[in-house]
Amino acid sequence: MFLLESGDDIVVVDCGVGFPEEEQPGIDLVLPDITYLKKRRDRIRGLFLTHGHEDHIGAIAYHLPELRVPVYGTKLTLGLVKVKLEESGYLHQADLRELDPDTNATYGAGVFRFEPFRVTHSIPDAVGFAISTPAGLIVHTGDFKLDPTPIDDRRVDFTKLERFAKQGVRLLVSDCVHIETPGVTPSERVVGETYDDIFGQTEGRIVIATFASLIARIQQIIDVAEKHGRRVATLGRSLEKNVAMALELGYLSDPTNRLIDGREGSFLPDNEIVFVVTGAQGEPMAVLSRIANGDHRDVEIGPGDTVIVSATPIPGNETSVHRIINQLFERGAEVIYGQRARVHVSGHGSAGELATMLTTLMPRDVVPFHGEARHTALYRDMALEQGFEHEQIHIAAIGRAIEITADDVKTGDKVDAGYVYVDGITVGAVGDVVVRDRRALAQEGILMVIVVVDRDTGQIVAGPEIATRGFVHAKESADLIERAKEHLRDSIGDGSHYATADWNYLSRQLRDTASTFFHRETRRRPMILPMVMEV
Repeated sequence: MFLLESGDDIVVVDCGVGFPEEEQPGIDLVLPDITYLKKRRDRIRGLFLTHGHEDHIGAIAYHLPELRVPVYGTKLTLGLVKVKLEESGYLHQADLRELDPDTNATYGAGVFRFEPFRVTHSIPDAVGFAISTPAGLIVHTGDFKLDPTPIDDRRVDFTKLERFAKQGVRLLVSDCVHIETPGVTPSERVVGETYDDIFGQTEGRIVIATFASLIARIQQIIDVAEKHGRRVATLGRSLEKNVAMALELGYLSDPTNRLIDGREGSFLPDNEIVFVVTGAQGEPMAVLSRIANGDHRDVEIGPGDTVIVSATPIPGNETSVHRIINQLFERGAEVIYGQRARVHVSGHGSAGELATMLTTLMPRDVVPFHGEARHTALYRDMALEQGFEHEQIHIAAIGRAIEITADDVKTGDKVDAGYVYVDGITVGAVGDVVVRDRRALAQEGILMVIVVVDRDTGQIVAGPEIATRGFVHAKESADLIERAKEHLRDSIGDGSHYATADWNYLSRQLRDTASTFFHRETRRRPMILPMVMEV
């Protein structure tokens, strides 16, 4: 999520989700914290979307009901948004406005004016924005690469880019996530060629796992399946809905009726079917994970079958993806993934393409975005090599304001920003403290210290007793537990020296004493929960 603010006007570019990392147990999705926007709701003039990937539109169904602003996007992007809003029940209230990047049309939003321009990415209908502002022209690239042979034959609009450069670009906000790779990113068509080779050599069933929003990838699968006489069955609710929407809008073509119902595919001969499934990122409830676990009702993988994982693991998901790949190998399947064949290419430009965008636009200043610290640092190095000065390159963390005038660009104050966690059906109920506690429980376990006290005298009449889970095995560590009880009894005595009903102090004493003892004996720090019960 990227905000632009001038006077009383705010515009938002993209509203995506992040995916939980291993140190965020139990979290399903990570949303941007919109506290800053909610406080300024009446000043927001519009939400402009660059393309339809989850990390750019995935939070809309959660945040749009609170913000209630017009949403601008290209036809396919809005189609994907509609699928999400329909599931959330908010579609009939949403104000969705289609952008046309193939004209010179501009779209006003307060003091800002947006002109979309086509870029190539791993999804059709991706755009960047040239944004006219009181401080000058800002160009926001969105996610892009300079693919000369995109699946939909819609290339980067260099005519517009050159016009923007002549007009003068005050600030370039550039994708930088693939800066570590030199040269240029291969075309999406390379993936289709790999599919063709695999289909030609495979006699059994084929399962391809990919992102539900990779419409261009699904088109390639349909085309190759037609060539090799296979039907295509999609499995996964989000994938099925996106395919139906893309067919309706004309972004998918299936002239020979390759697409069939998922359950119907399970009855076809092995050499006549390819399943396209969700779960390429190792999501535990997605179709690929259920297939690997052997509990999918329609597809059971075994020897002779081929599974293609047509995605690169998002950082943090590698362990989950590799676990599923291992399970599929154990079931006897042939598994093909990025390290074995080019079954996925990035949708982001490599260093050479990022340099081309930079030198084509020749902005006065530049902000690399959509990357981690190493990406923005390497982009800065690349910009320096292209002749830019240090003071023209601005690195900003999440929540850090960048102040732009006609004469100067500088980093300003921090604003309310960060993350909101989705856990099941709850949004925001789980915060950093809860996640930290879950992490501690996973690493060290939990230990409960229980005492019973007389409510009138304050004396301890029973305990301390100790119960533990995930710390030590009670039977095997009986001696350790008994010594801990004895240590606690020696430390707190009979409780008569505590003021009656001062159980908070007693609880702290129990926790601190137990923590010191167990760390000394085990060098571990379990979560300790003292319980003081009255009789």
